[in-house]
Amino acid sequence: MLNRLFITGTNTRVGKTLVARALLQALVSEGKSAVGYKPVVRTGPTIHPANQRKEIAMLQSASSDVLPAEIISPLVLNEGGAPGTSPQMDYSLLSNGLADLSHQYDCVVVEGCSGWRSLMNDLHPLSEWVVQEQLPVLMVVGIQDGCMNHAQLTAQAVLQDGLPLIGWVANRINPCMANYASIIEALNKVLPCPLLGEIPYISRPEEKELGHFIDLSAISDFAVYA
Repeated sequence: MLNRLFITGTNTRVGKTLVARALLQALVSEGKSAVGYKPVVRTGPTIHPANQRKEIAMLQSASSDVLPAEIISPLVLNEGGAPGTSPQMDYSLLSNGLADLSHQYDCVVVEGCSGWRSLMNDLHPLSEWVVQEQLPVLMVVGIQDGCMNHAQLTAQAVLQDGLPLIGWVANRINPCMANYASIIEALNKVLPCPLLGEIPYISRPEEKELGHFIDLSAISDFAVYA
């Protein structure tokens, strides 16, 4: 079983935290010690603090141990603030936090920030740090218009960066999408990795058990250790 893995999305708001929670719950149900790690969070005028707290709480409640928010998310970037009010990217801070958790737990589920090529405030994507850490990648696809294009481009980018793409998870963010099944069928044929699970549209997912939606057996052959 993986000691650590990185969750990326085809875009922002496609359900990375939801899938991280489901994966953590699946790991814990199998007797693994597992924790969520969201090394970079963004704040600003368009991002409500309550949403940030909710995301951290979803990781905390699904992990083996309830870790303090500053350990789960060591770096907070203030977008849209006055110059100098947001810290610069400190990748050593992210790496040190990941190393500490990797030595304490069987598995660390690392949640990304927006999409694979989304830029941080130093104009570099967080994916460069993921490459540095050599983390295997799980891709979350929010099933919506345009998702087939975004999913293929994201998968290509991950593989071009030399990282293993261990699988993808479908998140039904639009319950009214009539062609949902045909999209899943098409993505299964064109994506170069297995489907690890489908998460239906769920009201108040922070209160639900989601682990049964994830198939851990598909990633059991991978062994990546810190």
